[in-house]
Amino acid sequence: MLSRRSLLATAAAMPLALTAKPKPRLRPALCAYSFRNELQKGTLKYEDLIRIAAEQDLDGVDLTVYWFPNTEDSFLLPLKRAAFKSGIEIYSISVRTVLTKPAGPERDAAAAELRKWIDVAAKLGAGHIRVFGGAVPAGSTEDDAANWVAEMLGPAGEYAGKHGVILGLENHGGVTDKADNIVKIVKKVDSPWVGVNLDTANFRTRIYEQIEQIAPYAVNVQVKAMVKDEAGPAPSDWDRVAKMLTANNYRGYLALEYEEKTPALEATPALFKKLRETCARHS
Repeated sequence: MLSRRSLLATAAAMPLALTAKPKPRLRPALCAYSFRNELQKGTLKYEDLIRIAAEQDLDGVDLTVYWFPNTEDSFLLPLKRAAFKSGIEIYSISVRTVLTKPAGPERDAAAAELRKWIDVAAKLGAGHIRVFGGAVPAGSTEDDAANWVAEMLGPAGEYAGKHGVILGLENHGGVTDKADNIVKIVKKVDSPWVGVNLDTANFRTRIYEQIEQIAPYAVNVQVKAMVKDEAGPAPSDWDRVAKMLTANNYRGYLALEYEEKTPALEATPALFKKLRETCARHS
């Protein structure tokens, strides 16, 4: 039995433990887009990806929604149950969006579509949605496009926040081709429900410099096997990225998004092993 003095000492130490800097925690995950060919052909279903994630000792799945047969409860709820029964978190969904739209009917339609997917994410229990900014429209400047993205993400983030969902703007070409623009957009929105979905392979110049620039705003991260800049293709340095993330107190998922030519079912097991090891080294 603890003495009164021991109890008091333990109680006094608790606030220090609770306020200490959080330990880095990186969690390995599967991005459904890795199996896009199989999903398109129907040789794999989304439930199969949950099974693969469990077999590969991953923690979560990011479900690219492009091949959802529908968004009815008859599809979503069994999928959610399958994930729970497998001990896998559906932590994110990925949707197609174009947010570089000035005020008007097209923006209204895009906003309504995004709200629909926020509802889907909430129903699945996903706390994150990957969104794209879109191309800079002809006749517009990058500043115009960035401002339009911010104007759309502001109310979208407010709606998402009411559902407990974070929106991650991906570095994905177009208006998000440069880290400067991404930071500008996120700072302008200034919402706890809007951040960056960091993709390790989507910058084509100064890759790691730009990754480091957006790392402080990362709410989700996708790693790829390869990167490519002016010098040509090279293996993606996951350890280098992980160090940037942990230096910025990132605690979350690293999802493999496989895009190489070798069939995913053949190539991904080795990459998942590497991913697990990377997460373990930096957690």
